[in-house]
Amino acid sequence: MNAGMKLSRRQLLASAAAAVPGVAAQVPRTSNGPNQRTSPAVCVYSQILAKVAYDELGMMLRDTGIDGINLTVFPGGHVDPANADLHMFRSVEAITGAGLDVPIISTRYVNLSEASIRSVLGICSEMGVPLFRSGSWRYGNAPDLPGRLREVQRDVASLAAIARAAKMTVVVQNLTGDSVGAATWDMDSILRSLDPQTAGWDFDIGNATAEGEAGSSAVALRLAAPRLKAVSVRDFSWTKDGSAWKLTPCPLGEGMVDWAAFFSTLARVHFTGPVTIHMDFQPPSLIAALRHDIDFVRKNLSAAYGIAAPR
Repeated sequence: MNAGMKLSRRQLLASAAAAVPGVAAQVPRTSNGPNQRTSPAVCVYSQILAKVAYDELGMMLRDTGIDGINLTVFPGGHVDPANADLHMFRSVEAITGAGLDVPIISTRYVNLSEASIRSVLGICSEMGVPLFRSGSWRYGNAPDLPGRLREVQRDVASLAAIARAAKMTVVVQNLTGDSVGAATWDMDSILRSLDPQTAGWDFDIGNATAEGEAGSSAVALRLAAPRLKAVSVRDFSWTKDGSAWKLTPCPLGEGMVDWAAFFSTLARVHFTGPVTIHMDFQPPSLIAALRHDIDFVRKNLSAAYGIAAPR
């Protein structure tokens, strides 16, 4: 394909539908996308405000000090993939029209079986959204763990192929428990076989800390660093529930995460992607809690990067 050839949206979607590993489809952007940055963009996970319509999100959050929104695109999220043709373009336009970026969307796609992935990524490509976060995979009761990893590898490779067709990057998040990637090394072995321009990490430091002590989460971040495209931030403390310990979410800076080490690592590897704030608890005042976490991230970015993180 001629790299200078202009593609219509229909051609883009046709290319994405036919995408297979190793096929490089060149897709021009029709919008400028997120601002170019020298430090990370502070973003809010839109599902925190699930009851707020997407056309109100930007106006509501633009004065909180954030740079952008990680937009949820799944059933029950801000955009239902089944209605992407109607709402995907409008949602991004509404947020960017309020002066905020949409550098990443969060989906539940784990392979190409859902037809909506083609329209969602096609529109996001036109709008200049560079990243989409995939769904997650579990080991479950798989009797053959290496075989299960090969299945996940095929799924991630198919997502990377369609991301390449759309000139986007798929990012996978490290979760906890039975999830593939909770240990980091298993998903990293999959990502290492793929083009880093089309597949990488959305590294969640809270989840990594929950899976081990601070030292092991630092090693996990070092492992992910070469393919680090986005990061997610959340905090927690361990509390006693009878005879058992349980993970209790809390505001950033009040829990177990070693934030100074985390942000200094981001600065050392020159990370400039989105930092998504998650909130797994119900505060008395949601906006006040968001402002606290946004200010916390900005202060840490300023200290680690040696500059006030620009808006």
